[in-house]
Amino acid sequence: DIASFTPDSSVNVVIEIPAGTCLKTEYDQSKNEFSVERLQDGTSRRVQFLPYPGNYGFIPSTEMRLDLGGDGDALDVLLLAEALPKGQILETIPIALLKLKDNKKLDYKIIAVPKEPKLQLINCMSFACLQQNYPAIISILELWFAHYKGTNKTEVIGWETEESANQEIHKWKR
Repeated sequence: DIASFTPDSSVNVVIEIPAGTCLKTEYDQSKNEFSVERLQDGTSRRVQFLPYPGNYGFIPSTEMRLDLGGDGDALDVLLLAEALPKGQILETIPIALLKLKDNKKLDYKIIAVPKEPKLQLINCMSFACLQQNYPAIISILELWFAHYKGTNKTEVIGWETEESANQEIHKWKR
């Protein structure tokens, strides 16, 4: 198993969906492989909206447990970086927590930046910096997550700081 945190307290992230794509891919832990999510009719699930605005993935060794109101999946991450390959594992720095509800279940998204400076698109290590220097990113991500599954499918609860993001990661660690 891959740890959630590195020894220096960065957060490991596994990329499932590269930025700029619409195909919904998920990691199947039981098969140890990535597979395209399928609809009931057998067709590939695609986001019927704008493509993913960042690299979408998960934090290993986490689970948003159903009995605690979660969705049963690993904690989701949107990594603000240029497109990275599916399956890449990299160290990140959480900068915000976006709280959503999807089908009445909590569905939180950690917003993160790569730890490696050459992969960083924005020079921000905190939610305060994001609010001050990149408020449009907050608006864009909120709108995208509110609509990527269709109108009125996802409820935006609100935003919290990088401290809250790290607390959530600790809360859902397996």
